[in-house]
Amino acid sequence: MKGFLCLKLTFGCAVLAVAVFLSTQAYAHGGLAMSEDMCKLTVGPYMMHFSGYQPENTQQQQFCEDIPATGQTIVVLDYIEQELRALPAEVRIIKDTGSEDNLETITVFHLPAKVYPNGSIDFAYTFDKPGKFVGMVTVGDKQEHISRFPFSVGEPKVFSKFLNIYMVPVAAVVIVGAIVFFMRDRGKPSQVASS
Repeated sequence: MKGFLCLKLTFGCAVLAVAVFLSTQAYAHGGLAMSEDMCKLTVGPYMMHFSGYQPENTQQQQFCEDIPATGQTIVVLDYIEQELRALPAEVRIIKDTGSEDNLETITVFHLPAKVYPNGSIDFAYTFDKPGKFVGMVTVGDKQEHISRFPFSVGEPKVFSKFLNIYMVPVAAVVIVGAIVFFMRDRGKPSQVASS
């Protein structure tokens, strides 16, 4: 009986682990996070709405994190807080080398710091090769608030596609299996040892 109880407990923990794993798939990608169908970028205490487009590849489809293909990419950062309109903001895209020691060498795009009183920063950049990059948005008179968000360009997400396609059915089977497993002996009368 103890072995069966241990098996049930192990199975319950496995179901819980799958549920936690699935919930972490909506993680924040650096400073970027999806919230209410809106991609938000956190820069210190401030928030910006992030929109990315590739008119040649995906027409009007917006992306939030990884860029689906190489080519011309348009990025729009709309300020959420009014206070940002009075602060200088700088945008930089660098190659993801794992180090920022020689920032100028690894920079592929730079928008110098300036004030955007209209509350919106937009720019276009053409990625000619796939790869891994880091976006950097700096805000403040002393550049005190910075957000770094890693992203890839034109790289297939095999693992991510696998998760999107297969994890929901697998999770459904595991949950149904757990319900059947835990409920199967509820209808049986309990065995009482007679002496």
